[in-house]
Amino acid sequence: MQVDRKGKFIRQTLYTLAGILFLILIFTIYFKVRVKIDPPQVQDINVEKLARIRVDTNVYKIGDNWVRKSKSGLWEMYLSGNSYELGLKNGIMNKELISYQEKAFVNRIKELIPSESYLKFLKYAIAWFNKDLDKYVPLEYQQEIYGISQSADPQFSFIGNNYDRILNYHAAHDIGHAMQNLNLVACTSFGVWDEYSADSALLIGRNFDFYVGDEFAENKIVAFYHPETGFDFAMITWGGMTGVVSGMNMEGLTITLNAAKSDIPFGARIPVSIVARTILQYASTIDEAYKIAAGTETFVCETFLTGSANDGFAAIIEKTPDTTVLYKSEFHFIIATNHLQHEAFSDQPENRENMENKTSVYRFNRVNELIKETKKFDYQGIAAVLRDQKGLTGKNIGTGNEKAINQLIAHHSVVFKPEEKLMWISTSSYQLGQYVCYDLKKIFGDSTNVDILNEIITDSLTIEADSFLYSTEYNNYKTFKDFVQNLKKNPEYISPEEVEHFVLLNPEYYNTYELAGDYFAGIGDKAKSADFYNFALSKEVSSATERTNIINKLSKLNSDTRHRNKK
Repeated sequence: MQVDRKGKFIRQTLYTLAGILFLILIFTIYFKVRVKIDPPQVQDINVEKLARIRVDTNVYKIGDNWVRKSKSGLWEMYLSGNSYELGLKNGIMNKELISYQEKAFVNRIKELIPSESYLKFLKYAIAWFNKDLDKYVPLEYQQEIYGISQSADPQFSFIGNNYDRILNYHAAHDIGHAMQNLNLVACTSFGVWDEYSADSALLIGRNFDFYVGDEFAENKIVAFYHPETGFDFAMITWGGMTGVVSGMNMEGLTITLNAAKSDIPFGARIPVSIVARTILQYASTIDEAYKIAAGTETFVCETFLTGSANDGFAAIIEKTPDTTVLYKSEFHFIIATNHLQHEAFSDQPENRENMENKTSVYRFNRVNELIKETKKFDYQGIAAVLRDQKGLTGKNIGTGNEKAINQLIAHHSVVFKPEEKLMWISTSSYQLGQYVCYDLKKIFGDSTNVDILNEIITDSLTIEADSFLYSTEYNNYKTFKDFVQNLKKNPEYISPEEVEHFVLLNPEYYNTYELAGDYFAGIGDKAKSADFYNFALSKEVSSATERTNIINKLSKLNSDTRHRNKK
């Protein structure tokens, strides 16, 4: 009898395990089928006819399309054709840059999230989150992305197939917006016209502070697009990216993205860079840009600073997942940092929290201060504001402070003069190097006869490098950055004397003292740790959130000390 009961128990256990395994199998199949994104239908093109020709070192062409590396360090690319052709040519000519960019992106994610198990979880979570992404991306951009994906590096197939990966990367900017606690996004843009412009013409400047590591910003691409439909346009981008974060079209319409604080989204919609791409390709006025933006569903909050030669001014399209408004300044200048300004969002909790606890309002006020001081701007004056590292009233707040307009993290910085179709792009490092000028009239006016063996910039309009680039302070900052990495990764190999010297490298930056406090707390020197935390609080802390974080560290030290004394 006992044998029968034992056998019955074993059978029931086996049936239960079989049932669980069956459910896991069904769920796995369902998951893979559900998250799989099918590539779009495309025109049949003989890819072999699109093989690139090497013209010179770092110079390639396919027919009239080309890519070259400038002496400035920027890559320059001209593309023409239908959507799929644009992607194919882009991928074939830039396959090394696409691989490099993906490697830099993956390495940075691993640095931010070192846990392999959590990375695997995120991989599947993001795949599920973005499972319907293709339903919101217009077909022409799906086709272009699919064309690029033909040249993507298979070594990253552990993340997903080529098309899924490249498509999903276009939503990385949005996810970076939503996860601002990772400090990936903190951009600044502004525009001036009429009495604030030296010749009354519209001028726009922007810092694209989407920080995914220095390596990610090494190979910037200035891309010139002659699409089959819409307007010719130029944008600053990187390998594999077809969306727009900064650009200008031949109608003199400009678009720049500035993240706004978002709640954590629960489902994919159209990436904001694709919205900006659509605007740049198809809009000639601010009203047309607004109508395009209003006709889309995004899954994060975003501000699109939009300048227009046809209108003669700039405005901001402010967009949340359920509302789109057009914000116009009452003055002849406009500023966009990372908060929403329209009265429609005055009571939005996320926006209010962002304004009170982050750096957006401080940077906004500093730009406003500099505009009022400068009064009359030319293109060099715009660049001077974008390079500014000071705090309010010119206070020294330390090198790399998030409250600064120039935080020394910019992927790129750009100045636009829409009426003349001129754009100045920063060269490394950050916005400290030269800004080189591109005249879109010349490039698109005679694109088939551009001499790709010679420079295509308008050399006479170059903005010279910032003198800070050659200063002792900048050399100290580079040493400071390297030491911070060692301090975080290998604190056990660093002596107290080295930390004391480290403080002298960036003495006005609050985080210098916070990191020193962390170090001494780690080796058990509570008194010295507390001194450094208190000194950090005496400096210009980047945000209310950071100040609270330091105060909590200090409170924990005091609490631990009281606990030991009681014992």
